[in-house]
Amino acid sequence: MPPGVFGMQDVWEKDGQQVTVEFLLPTGIYLTLEVSCSDTIGTIKKMLWRAARGEPLFGALSDPDAYVFTCINLTAEREDLEDEQRRLCDVRPFLPILRLVAREGDRVEKLINTQISHLIGKGLHEFDSQKNHEVSEFRTKMRAFCEERAQERQRLPWYEWMESSFPCDLEPCSGLLKSSKFHNFKKDLPVMLMKNALKKKATVFRPVRQEKPEDYTLQVLGRWEFIYGKHPLCQFKVTCQLVLCKKRKLYDLRKHCWMLPVLTSFYSLFQLVVQAGLFHGSELLCKVVTSNEVNVSSEPLWDQKLVFDISVGDLPRMTRLCLALYAVVGTTKKARSTKKKNKRADCPLAWVNTMVFDYKDQLKTGDFSLSAWPSVPDEKSDLLNPMGTVEKNPNIDSAAGLLIRFPNIRPHPLCYPPLDKAGLKTPLYSDSLISMHGCLQHMKLKEIVDNKNQTEIFEDEKELLWKLRVEMRDHYPESLSKLLLIGKWNKHEDVAQMVWLLRKWPDLPVLHALELLDYRFPDPYVRSFTIKCLRKLRDDELFRYLLQLVQVLKYESYLDCDLTTFLLERALSNKNIGHFLFWHLRSEMHVSSASLRFGLILEAYCRGNLYHIKSFMKQVTNEALNKMKALNDFVKSGSQKATRSQTIEDMKVCIRQEAYMEALSDMLSPLSPSIILSEICTEKCKFMDSKMKPLWLMYKSKVAQADTVGIIFKNGDDLRQDMLTLQMLELMDVLWKREGLDLRMVPYGCLSTGNKTGLIEVVKNSDTIANIQRNNSNSAATAAFNKDALLNWLKSKNPGDKLEEAIEEFTLSCAGYCVATYVLGIGDRHSDNIMIRENGQLFHIDFGHFLGNFKTKFGINRERVPFILTYDFVHVIQQGRTNNSEKFERFREYCEQAYKILCRNGTLFVNLFALMRAAGLPELSSSKDIQYLKDSLALGKSEEEALKIFKVKFNEALRESWKTKVNWMMHSVAKDNR
Repeated sequence: MPPGVFGMQDVWEKDGQQVTVEFLLPTGIYLTLEVSCSDTIGTIKKMLWRAARGEPLFGALSDPDAYVFTCINLTAEREDLEDEQRRLCDVRPFLPILRLVAREGDRVEKLINTQISHLIGKGLHEFDSQKNHEVSEFRTKMRAFCEERAQERQRLPWYEWMESSFPCDLEPCSGLLKSSKFHNFKKDLPVMLMKNALKKKATVFRPVRQEKPEDYTLQVLGRWEFIYGKHPLCQFKVTCQLVLCKKRKLYDLRKHCWMLPVLTSFYSLFQLVVQAGLFHGSELLCKVVTSNEVNVSSEPLWDQKLVFDISVGDLPRMTRLCLALYAVVGTTKKARSTKKKNKRADCPLAWVNTMVFDYKDQLKTGDFSLSAWPSVPDEKSDLLNPMGTVEKNPNIDSAAGLLIRFPNIRPHPLCYPPLDKAGLKTPLYSDSLISMHGCLQHMKLKEIVDNKNQTEIFEDEKELLWKLRVEMRDHYPESLSKLLLIGKWNKHEDVAQMVWLLRKWPDLPVLHALELLDYRFPDPYVRSFTIKCLRKLRDDELFRYLLQLVQVLKYESYLDCDLTTFLLERALSNKNIGHFLFWHLRSEMHVSSASLRFGLILEAYCRGNLYHIKSFMKQVTNEALNKMKALNDFVKSGSQKATRSQTIEDMKVCIRQEAYMEALSDMLSPLSPSIILSEICTEKCKFMDSKMKPLWLMYKSKVAQADTVGIIFKNGDDLRQDMLTLQMLELMDVLWKREGLDLRMVPYGCLSTGNKTGLIEVVKNSDTIANIQRNNSNSAATAAFNKDALLNWLKSKNPGDKLEEAIEEFTLSCAGYCVATYVLGIGDRHSDNIMIRENGQLFHIDFGHFLGNFKTKFGINRERVPFILTYDFVHVIQQGRTNNSEKFERFREYCEQAYKILCRNGTLFVNLFALMRAAGLPELSSSKDIQYLKDSLALGKSEEEALKIFKVKFNEALRESWKTKVNWMMHSVAKDNR
């Protein structure tokens, strides 16, 4: 049965249901007709035309194609229904009223605007209604930029166009031949495989003319994925069959655009105070100032001038004014404490930031109304939030508003001067004056720049770094971040010298350039320099860091910035980057502080990649994801009233409805744009037992019915932390493979698609340790202590000679996840979120806790080991023999080798986690949260010291593994009793 009806919008969910719709014709005639929810707009127009024939003034109407239906949609915007192939249930009008009006303007342009509005979840009229010059100029500039890139892409030669539209999915290192599926052609290029295929084809079919390999490319069967170029076959991540595909057929795709088809309820003892500070990144430019206290009222008035101890000429370009509104509360002590004075407590209420210079470099003047963001910091020192957005809170009805006035100090606009017009044609320092003076200074400088775990730089060290800044540029350029942090940004002479020095600074490797995207480095010259360094990234490397690059967009102070242009440029030249840039932006459109910026970037990307719109329309709008959410809501409500088996049967009945079958089939997977989700396999669909009842959806392959692809839809959990953890696991896998260590990791796909919704890839032919142990034991209490269960299961799945290979897979993957979970501090590790594939690969799932945030019960830490290494794992590694120490020592060596590789790249992991603070994850919100990572990676210690610490942790995990077993037993018993 379909989901229940909750208001007018849920009527559209019922496939085939008859709905009474009211129609208003251009002649003023009003008609009421019964139509089906699944009828297309074109079908409804034909029905209306037939009904109108018998009505007055019908002869005054023109041809039906001269008219278009309009309605009020869910974004409260009038929408012209130009695409008449859409069904009424997909349009989902706010009310069942359709008006027929004459077509006006550019039909294609209107259709594009409508589709983009649906895709980004925000009507484009909202951008227009802002009447904001910065928004208007940004839209105009980005539209021209993206449309120009689209035209350039159409003119690309075949090979470059393939690299843009269907980039190859490659292993990080071609040296790992043992993992290749092309055992007979390991070192061959794709052209050799095509030559052999055509030779065999000619032998069998005897064609009239000889065919050339240059006329073909290799396509992965059933996917939009291709094998081409000068990469050896062993480097392609392919596990499926290949077919020969005509180049011309692909080339024609470029011509195919899918366009047609404030304050209330306070007690009188409260006093309101405003605190203000000027910041450059994290640096406070001068002393914070505080307003007078005023009584609470509906419109409190300070009427006070706040004076900052800094001259206008010393304000850096990216100065931001940070304001905090808080209440001072008088508290009265108990009678026995009457001798003590009454204490006062500060109750934080709201914060808001604004730039001192506008986007045109002009010092702001006049009145500004700032709607603030609610704030609940723990201490008064945290009232100001310089890391926060400079956007105003759009929810003005529920937000506190501050009216401030910037003084007009000159009769004409005061602009921040460009560097070449600031009277500083040459640096204010002399290389000879600040050259090295003695070995002691040199040693001290080296000690400072080498200390990776240093959290604070002392004053004498700052003076030395600034004094020897030229030496740093020439010998320690990767320490640029330290120099920028100790620079005095409240002195224009120092700022000028810093910028001049930066112009001659050598490009940094990505590892160090990424750090400069943090909010602590807002200077435009620094950010331009950073983007210049990042331009060296290959597409696969950029893709690896895309999650962080999207998040740090939130730190940008203006819409038009180098990072935005850089991301759009690369997204428009690589389909995979564009696909995930779209989703990373789209998934946070519900975040008020980011929705304007993200919406504008999404609009620009869509205009530059119109052929991608249809694919996104199928995934995003009132089709696939909405149907999945409705189905999940139905399952949640049904599972409370019926048995699991009955609810699954009802779920299958719902999927079989025409509207659901059509919406959930024949689309590209959001998890990977190369995977085609052709036909949903209803009989294999189910839901999972966890709290949010995730949907388990299986799809048939177009070319091989026996082959299936699975996705899990989750509604109610924030998957962004899982995405970050899986990104780190994949990065670890790449780093290990580059050094010849393949630990058989399984970084499965995971994608957040919206507010607490997302998709997860199903890893086929796998099961949880809990299920394996439970199926080999008589009770849940004893299952966790059955050390033979895992080995027996592997034996049953890998008979004969396959068992040794499966145990090797288990050994390698177990080593990888032991090291990874320790370094990342992944918590909540129980037998239901550790899985094993039938080929022996072990892998972890569900990463709701990391960075050492381990779960507790009644105040007791339930996880007391650094990582999971139980005796049944050791039993498998040792092939069931207790005296097989050689196998176990090899496992230990894998772990130690993997750990050393991660330690050598520790700064990269720390920088990536630091950039994710902008995401607002509960367990990653401050620099303190990253300290766990610095400790686990032993930053600042030698490789020998780090390895010594890891060996202690390894022995501890092995020695205390019985505690893990007890925790697993408690988990299994609790699950059985639910």
